[in-house]
Amino acid sequence: MIAYAGWLKQYAKEFDIQVHAWVLMTKQVHLLVTPQSAQGVSRVMQALGRIYARYFNREYRRSGTLWEGRYKSCLVQSEDYLLPCYRYIELNPVRAGMVSDPGEYFWSSYGCNGLGRSSSLLIPHMQYLALGRYPMQRQERYRALFRHALGAPALDKIRGALNRALLLGSDRFKAQIEEQFARRVTQAPLGRPRIALP
Repeated sequence: MIAYAGWLKQYAKEFDIQVHAWVLMTKQVHLLVTPQSAQGVSRVMQALGRIYARYFNREYRRSGTLWEGRYKSCLVQSEDYLLPCYRYIELNPVRAGMVSDPGEYFWSSYGCNGLGRSSSLLIPHMQYLALGRYPMQRQERYRALFRHALGAPALDKIRGALNRALLLGSDRFKAQIEEQFARRVTQAPLGRPRIALP
């Protein structure tokens, strides 16, 4: 994981993405990032995928692909959904039964966001900074968000948006994005389209 974290830091800087939250686990990686260019995220993920697969295959004397398909991503509305995404990411080791508290898991941004550990990888998002005027105040308020686990509806909403590459946000936000980019960004109704008969 040390190698992956180092390359993540290198490529985040090279391709100009801001990393706000992360968790590195044995079978998955979750990142909350803000790209500064349209291709930033895909370039970082492509570069990480290539270099880490080569490293892993060499280290464990194996060959072949390492990842199951393309990475999953979704656009997140900051105002109402960003801090729940922080919690979703940093609570992964707790949900997986690896630790009982997110502060116990080293390979997570919770140590920075909630406990004040320093990391040159982390760039705080404005929503995080809005939690308080001073670092200790922000960390205390951030930890308070973790007193309760995310409920099933919030988990389902985040997972659904992520797995289907949909927007995570309000209906108004989704409509604004659809209008701005002139393309559908919400899930189409399931089943065949209805045809009106004369």
